[in-house]
Amino acid sequence: MNPTHTVVLVEGISDKSAIKALAERRGRNLAAEGISVVAMGGATNIGAYIGKFGPPGRDLRLAGLCDAGEEGAFRRGLERAGFGSDLTRSDLEALGFFVCVADLEDELIRALGTATVECVVDAQGELGSFRTLQKQPTWRERSTHDQLRRFMGAGSGRKIRYAGPLVAALEPDRVPRPLDGLLAHL
Repeated sequence: MNPTHTVVLVEGISDKSAIKALAERRGRNLAAEGISVVAMGGATNIGAYIGKFGPPGRDLRLAGLCDAGEEGAFRRGLERAGFGSDLTRSDLEALGFFVCVADLEDELIRALGTATVECVVDAQGELGSFRTLQKQPTWRERSTHDQLRRFMGAGSGRKIRYAGPLVAALEPDRVPRPLDGLLAHL
């Protein structure tokens, strides 16, 4: 294993799992390449992690992935650390930070289509639980896409459990743009 020269900062463990699964699927071993993916336990921790791994700390190359709702926290953290000012999304991408719209699960569901995601849920033995969610009054009239997003976020550890299987189900030409861009940047 090579010494770490690049740290990829992500909000949570499901993001880390998805990135590692896609890298492995593409024949890459990030750790052997000197790339470490770090789940920060939430986007608001970005400043502390930039301080630890970026120029003020170990001065390693940084990259990252966040949800659209957390883009501001990432932008502010990078600006405070001296990576630029008034950063646009294009600026963030040039720095190696990519934004999921609305979140990683949304990106994966759109890339796969709801029918394929339902097949993945079935393969995980949870289709019955998903059908129960669909019958709940709050979710009954919502789109299957929205129901699947809720389902992924509702169960304890479900986002983490599904990250790998959803990435494994992707067609090579249907990888969500933020994941594809991040791996290309690395």
